[in-house]
Amino acid sequence: MNRSYRWILAAILIGSGLSAEAQIERTADFHSRYTLKEAVVLSRHNIRSPLSGPESALGRLTPHEWFHWSSGKSELSLRGGVLETEMGQFFRKWLVSEGLMDENHLPAAGSMRFYANSMQRTIATAQYFSSGMLPVADVEIEHHYDLNTMDPVFTPQLTVASDDYCARARQQIADLFGNGSLEGIGDKLAENYALLQDVLDVEQSAAWQAGEFSGFKTDDTNILLELNKEPSMTGSLKTACSASDALVLQYYEEPDELKAAFGHQLTLSDWEKISAVKDYYGDILFTAPLVAINVAHPLLQTILEELKTEGRLFTFLCGHDSNLGSVLAALGLAEYALPQAIESKTPIGSKLVFEKWEGADGSQYAAINLVYQRVDQLRQMPLLMLENPPMVFPVALEGLTANEDGLYKLSDLEARFEDRIAAYDELLTDINAPTRAGAGSKKAAIYNLKGQRISDEPTNGVYIKEGKKMLK
Repeated sequence: MNRSYRWILAAILIGSGLSAEAQIERTADFHSRYTLKEAVVLSRHNIRSPLSGPESALGRLTPHEWFHWSSGKSELSLRGGVLETEMGQFFRKWLVSEGLMDENHLPAAGSMRFYANSMQRTIATAQYFSSGMLPVADVEIEHHYDLNTMDPVFTPQLTVASDDYCARARQQIADLFGNGSLEGIGDKLAENYALLQDVLDVEQSAAWQAGEFSGFKTDDTNILLELNKEPSMTGSLKTACSASDALVLQYYEEPDELKAAFGHQLTLSDWEKISAVKDYYGDILFTAPLVAINVAHPLLQTILEELKTEGRLFTFLCGHDSNLGSVLAALGLAEYALPQAIESKTPIGSKLVFEKWEGADGSQYAAINLVYQRVDQLRQMPLLMLENPPMVFPVALEGLTANEDGLYKLSDLEARFEDRIAAYDELLTDINAPTRAGAGSKKAAIYNLKGQRISDEPTNGVYIKEGKKMLK
């Protein structure tokens, strides 16, 4: 993002021309040919407290005492506030180095926007970030509802649904994550479940002793899809997700690694396996293409509007991991796993950054990056600066081609947004269309990005076949 910034790419970026493990540095030559004109940030809130008191479901799932959280349930923790302020300070240094603003910038009316979901943890995240980025400005955090009321823009809910749509979406989820059946979803997590049970020492827990819990099962997952509700599930994975989430947050907060793991010696790989449970839960509910286009629709519209708003220099939108995951999936993200993170997709406090650049040739370009703090930065809280930056991971979108400098044409990116927004509008037309022939056949599991099964492979585009995203 700045002149000395190194971007570490840990996966092959399909369509971008960048190979695995490539390190890209934005040099003085790059800056002689491009000027940053705008940045739009979609952020996940920073570290919050889970619900883990002695009589809570989590409290009864282990004989151990959970970390003493520094905030109320689901609210931003003290550590989360410090980390977010540091991230805001880093963005200030970056934007100043790019010439987009001054060191002690006082934004002109309409040039910057800070808009958060109306939950405490998202409003507070935006407030701390803005304090770090604009320390002498009187920044208003825009939110539209009473405290702890979900804003529909940030609510990953199904606003288009029918029995046929829900059946197709459930089958698409099963094909992508369960090898054709919902029962198969849990099979992929058997090793993770075993580790989670060992760390929690569940057989010594109050829930086990009372017969309330007998272990995480791999065959009891059910997906619930209803109009004007968030996708949800029942079964062991839902319970395991809550435990995984609390353990990961405890690992970030508790300085003593042994204590964070309830006395167990865990490797970083073990923590990745624990985190994978909750990450998989989110992927299942929000990233199947048919679901993502639906639940991400308001944010896709908002981000595109911000990119097109005249005079806008910077936008900060603060929501949740489900927002980042669904937006990325809707846009056609290539498969990836983030380096130096135990949360492999959208780590706590991570930011999806859309950068608008102007070339010396007068053309408009765009870069997309995930910016997040490394595990050691989350735990140790060193100062972030240009010389000690957070991680910056270039995002590749399937079907779009970047130039030799890693930039997309802005028109191509905007066209991708418009295409996925239009796909939602087409759902309104197609919602009552009959299910395609062969809907029950795993062999026929080929979908377009509207979630419709198709009997023949398309001639071009991104589609789903037998649980895998394909590009033709």
